Amino acid sequence: MKIGMIGTGNMGSILAEAFLEGEAVSPSEVSVTNRTLEKARRLQTKYPEVQVCSGIAETITNSDVIFICVKPLDIYPILDKHASLFTREKCLVSITSPVSVPQLESKVSASCIRAIPSITNRALAGVSLLTFGKQCEEKWKDAIYNLFSFISSPVMIEEAITRVSSDIVSCGPAFFSYLTQRFIDAAVQETEIDKEKATILSGEMLIGLGELLKKGFYTLPTLQEKVCVKGGITGEGIKVLEQGLGDVFHGLFQATHAKFDEDLERTKRQFGV
Repeated sequence: MKIGMIGTGNMGSILAEAFLEGEAVSPSEVSVTNRTLEKARRLQTKYPEVQVCSGIAETITNSDVIFICVKPLDIYPILDKHASLFTREKCLVSITSPVSVPQLESKVSASCIRAIPSITNRALAGVSLLTFGKQCEEKWKDAIYNLFSFISSPVMIEEAITRVSSDIVSCGPAFFSYLTQRFIDAAVQETEIDKEKATILSGEMLIGLGELLKKGFYTLPTLQEKVCVKGGITGEGIKVLEQGLGDVFHGLFQATHAKFDEDLERTKRQFGV
């Protein structure tokens, strides 16, 4: 199965590197292109057998599965210009949430899938979110599910929960990285610990927490119960969090959904559906 990547920015590069290092595909099966070809050649420097194509048309022609890894408003012009190349035997995979699978299907004959990856996939971990089009052939559903199984735990989602699922899986690492950095900064400012040591301890704590949850030793609530000894120090810290956080996460989801609605309106104007 030959893979084409249109766009090798942050997420495109992360996805390509994950597929290659997870041995989901061999380098010789991958073709890439980017508006700035130098970015595409960086991937070839690491994996010499990867083919850098001069443009989008060449990438589509050389590939069975074409991943479009560009900004939401850049997808329509690509599909509009190259629709005839996305033939019925090919599979188109978009990785952006504001463009729906029905919108993709309105422009091309290829089997269409939306796959929302996470930066955690770069470590061959975490979740990827998959939505299959109504016209998507079963062979491509199986192929793409299997492909993402090499780098993640693929989860099927319906359109209605696309944004919140993406907030948790794709945006979540950035949100919790921010909270962790604030946690570290406060520790450094309020105590005698230095930033390097606080960062190491916090990182190892997060890795350990992940392992506890992954292995099913505790749920989040039971973990808190185990650590929070009655009248102890952890409980005092939890009280501060309860008072300080308030509705911050409610506001977070409200903000991401408001931005998502703006993006949806713009793509609807482009696609007409």
